[in-house]
Amino acid sequence: MLTNRFTCRVRYGDTDRMGYAYYANYLRWFEIGRSELFRSLGMTYREIEDKGILLPVAEAFCKYLTPARYDDSIIIETAIDGDVKGAMKFDYLILNEDGLIKVAEGYTKHPFVTPEGKVTRPPKFLRDFIAHKLSS
Repeated sequence: MLTNRFTCRVRYGDTDRMGYAYYANYLRWFEIGRSELFRSLGMTYREIEDKGILLPVAEAFCKYLTPARYDDSIIIETAIDGDVKGAMKFDYLILNEDGLIKVAEGYTKHPFVTPEGKVTRPPKFLRDFIAHKLSS
């Protein structure tokens, strides 16, 4: 399984009046996790888009387990779920700074779409890239 961990800090602007991370920011952290996972593998989202493939979010799920608060350092763990065919699914786990407490978990699903908005099959360059990384 292709997995990456990325650490970031909960900013003041990420929180509500009570100092808890606003719920929509977890989806933003999922996006950060996806981008950093690809970057850690040696390909950026921009490079994928430059090859004419977009990966819009078609489905998102987040289960909130323990609140993140202002100035907490969090770990975003992202993995590619290889069981999904015809689309990409990413699984996420957000942990506290020491990695012992689950803050949230969830997933997003992404179809492959052309710049014109047409859903397409998984592109060969991306299938080959992921297969190569899985075998490394």
